Amino acid sequence: MTPVMVLVGPMGVGKSTVGRLLAERLGVGFRDTDDDIEAEQGRTIAEIFVDEGEAAFRAVEKRTVRQALAEHDGVLALGGGAILDEDTRALLAGQRVVYLSMDVEEAVKRTGLNAARPLLAVNPRKQWRELMEARRHLYEQIATAVVATDGRTPEEVTQAALDALELKEA
Repeated sequence: MTPVMVLVGPMGVGKSTVGRLLAERLGVGFRDTDDDIEAEQGRTIAEIFVDEGEAAFRAVEKRTVRQALAEHDGVLALGGGAILDEDTRALLAGQRVVYLSMDVEEAVKRTGLNAARPLLAVNPRKQWRELMEARRHLYEQIATAVVATDGRTPEEVTQAALDALELKEA
């Protein structure tokens, strides 16, 4: 069993919103590994970061992503940093992966780059740029398709993802 498609990209790019729309249009289920982690842990991702640190969170995330890739045959959205793990990137090889991209100005509009995002708590614009410098090549490395989200509605991004993968609606 493998997902119809996997969505990756930075926090706030719209993976969950677009993922739900894609799943609806394709007639399949939607799953978000961040939701899986929060349900399993009984707390928010921000709380896990604060209580246990990033390394502990990444270990839970790696296990959760591996499980979701094995179990889910619909649209799957991964957390922004899931691609940092080499084993996770290896698991994504051969999958239909759509990298949803955006620039920092779009990130500001969408998320306000607020403190609820644990990796952006201090100087959020600078932190976001640094995160993207570290991650962009990893997103691009695993992506089957790249869909820019800047200035687009979720519906437009959804259609662009379907077109990029040449998928037909249910």
